[in-house]
Order: sequence, then structure tokens, then C-alpha cells
Amino acid sequence: MYGAELAEIYELIHRSRGKDYLEEAAEVERRVRAHKPDAASLLDVACGTGAHLRCFDELFDEVAGLELSEPMARFARAALPHVPVHVGDMRDFELGRTYDVITCMFGSIGYLLTQEALVGALRRFARHLAPDGVLAVDPWWFPGTYLHGHVAGATATVGGRTVSRVSHSVREGAASRMDVHYLVADGTADGAAGFRTAAPAARWPAPGTGSAS
Repeated sequence: MYGAELAEIYELIHRSRGKDYLEEAAEVERRVRAHKPDAASLLDVACGTGAHLRCFDELFDEVAGLELSEPMARFARAALPHVPVHVGDMRDFELGRTYDVITCMFGSIGYLLTQEALVGALRRFARHLAPDGVLAVDPWWFPGTYLHGHVAGATATVGGRTVSRVSHSVREGAASRMDVHYLVADGTADGAAGFRTAAPAARWPAPGTGSAS
């Protein structure tokens, strides 16, 4: 689960790498409207700091977020004080209502490492989805496009703070893993600080099956 140190720099580094949250949200809306033109309410599951949620707020009448990490949820609430952002786990959350649209963006579904966890989350999604509603899930990497041994790096400077990110991706049998290292530096007395996070060891279905191995 992401902590406060990553919440502070999360959007900064991904925007510097070219991630266009508004374009992605607009594409989701376009596809949603094709199936349900009158869609009005949206729940963004695993909303993080609210980058996509802020865009969805401009596109739908009513939005809400769900996030496992309290520090991430806190940043989302600060950016969208009029929007409810709930702290909860996608595998077992209960909000007591339904939405026309449920989204799960930026490969967050990949944090579900077992078939049982995935089925549990999908049941939660279905429970909170209105009749004829739309579920939009942005998947983790597919086996055919995941690059074993791939190393990527990016550096961004905003407001006197410089952040560097280096990731290393590996395949471990039917699983994928991405280790990410960050270095954050600014003009304060503390100078620079580094920390490491691990993206999900997401598992792919075995060849010829529809279930996780």
C-alpha cells in the first residue's frame, strides 16, 4: 500500500512521463456514453490521489472515489473537497448504493494477486453497479507486451523539488514484478531522500485457460 512519501510525488512523476489523465478520462467517458448515454454517477475504485477522479468530476454529474491508502485518499479529498473519497479495499468494500459507472484505472486491478481476490473484487463491483451500468477496468500489462528485464527512468522538477524514478520489471514464472526506486531532493536542510516501492506481482492466466495460475 502506498504511503505518504509517495502520495506527495505520485502525480508529479507520472505526468512528467507523459501520462495524460484528462485524455484517458475522456476516452472512458466516450466508451461509457456509447453503452449508457445517460450515465450520471461514477465510482472510481483505487482512485489514488484523485488524478482521474478530478477529470471524471468534469464529465459526470456525481462522482466518488475509493482508495485503500489513507495518505492517497487524503490528497484526493484535498483536491476535491466536494467529492466523497472513501477508504476501503476493492475486495470487500460496501458503500450502500449503486453507480452508473465504476472505473478501476492505471492497472490497479493488478494488485489482486489471486483468482479469489479478483472474483471478490468483481463481485463488489457488480454489487455497486446500477442496472445497465458500465464497468471500465484499465488492465495490468498483458503477457505478450510485458518486457522482462526492462529498465525505465524519469526525472521531473516542480517548485524547487526534483524527483527521479527508476523501475526494473521482471517475470517470475506466471507472475510479473516491478521494483521502483525514487530519489527526492529539494532545497531544505534534509536535502535528498530515497525510498523504494514494489508494483504488484500480478499473475497471468495459464495458457489456454481463463483462470489465474
